[in-house]
Amino acid sequence: MVLEKLSDSLKSTLQKITSSLFVDEKLINELVKDIQRALLQADVNVQMVFDITKKIKERALKETEPSTISKKENLIRIVYDELVNFLGGPGSKMEIKGKKPFKIMLVGLFGSGKTTLTGKLARFYKTRGNKVAIIQTDTWRPAAYEQLKQLSEKANVDFFGDKKEKNPLKIYKTYKKELDKYDIVIIDTAGRDALSDELIDELDKLHKEVQANEKLLVISADIGQAAEKQAKAFHESCSVTGVVINKLDGTAKGGGALIACSVTGAPVKFIGVGEKIADLEEFKPEGFVGRLLGMGDLEALLEKAREAMTEEEAEDMGKKFLKGEYNLIDLYEQMSAMKKMGSLSKLMEMIPGLGQLKIPKEALEVQEGMLEKWRFAMNSMTKEELEDPGIMDGPRVQRIASGSGLSVSDVRSLIKQYRQSKKLVKMMKGGGEKNMEKMMKRMSGGGMKF
Repeated sequence: MVLEKLSDSLKSTLQKITSSLFVDEKLINELVKDIQRALLQADVNVQMVFDITKKIKERALKETEPSTISKKENLIRIVYDELVNFLGGPGSKMEIKGKKPFKIMLVGLFGSGKTTLTGKLARFYKTRGNKVAIIQTDTWRPAAYEQLKQLSEKANVDFFGDKKEKNPLKIYKTYKKELDKYDIVIIDTAGRDALSDELIDELDKLHKEVQANEKLLVISADIGQAAEKQAKAFHESCSVTGVVINKLDGTAKGGGALIACSVTGAPVKFIGVGEKIADLEEFKPEGFVGRLLGMGDLEALLEKAREAMTEEEAEDMGKKFLKGEYNLIDLYEQMSAMKKMGSLSKLMEMIPGLGQLKIPKEALEVQEGMLEKWRFAMNSMTKEELEDPGIMDGPRVQRIASGSGLSVSDVRSLIKQYRQSKKLVKMMKGGGEKNMEKMMKRMSGGGMKF
């Protein structure tokens, strides 16, 4: 998970609130110290840490809770509200509007991950129904052209560039008319080791020609608190409109970078949460803090679901559930959609309640491995077996195991999972709310098995 250590610390802090008999000044002081410790360990600036915890303490001691919630719930709400404000306040997504093409220009220093981010951003908008093009204007780094071309193929978008030309302005002017037929154009620019007059001049000239709607600064999360200085310098010199923080999943300094950028004049608009081309998210403080605290992020989950399956596929699946129809083909489609949505650990942190379950990361990785094995098994089944798993007997199981290179127990575990899933579908069809409630209680109580 992104900022996993910070998330674990904050969840433990909230657990202390829920397990306390009552809310008093002693509990609030302990809470403040725990939050300070968690934020400092995440490389957040000391003064910022004191500022947020001071606000939390003042509100907790002075504020009267609404009649609809308890003192404990109000304290958790205060922590949530202040963390959201700390990260820039309620987020608003980048609006793609106005005259086409909408132009996004990416700037940043060497090693920040601009080129990789270009491919991720192209895929992000392509999957949302836009006609996207990428153009290469980085003439400094020898491998930039080839890397960007490969990324454009992965993102399934059009690519423009000139490997031999050394003038970025000439490259853009060459393809300017062709780019007018696209909804979104993403421009990858050159970087330097530091923000120099030479880089500022190059970016300004390119921006005057491009007239970009958004000029996004790409920063690597591993620079920690130094992100604030870099974000301010680029914002003042190059008038960047927003920040993208890359590599947020792989560093303990991510908290420092994220919070440092949020207090500059350029808000954080996207975060890179992994190495794959799909590992990019719009940054929305409310949902992000919800995940950190184990409250989930349904909006992000729905976004992932929309990417994984069409509305028609989702509607068809829903109709089958209502009728109580469910076979291995449906299970296969569910598994394929889940694979597109990302890892199990990332999905679980988005589902309210499940993020608080202390399921070991290793257990989730084992489960992901089983899902992959089950896909192999289903690829070795006949159409008849997929549509009617009830006919599965010993010889059939043996044949499927041999054909897929799996053990008999692996195939039997798939059949067992199918039967459990079918029971759940029947519960949903029959409106067995009490049964569903019992099941959810077992899950929240840690009875969920993997």
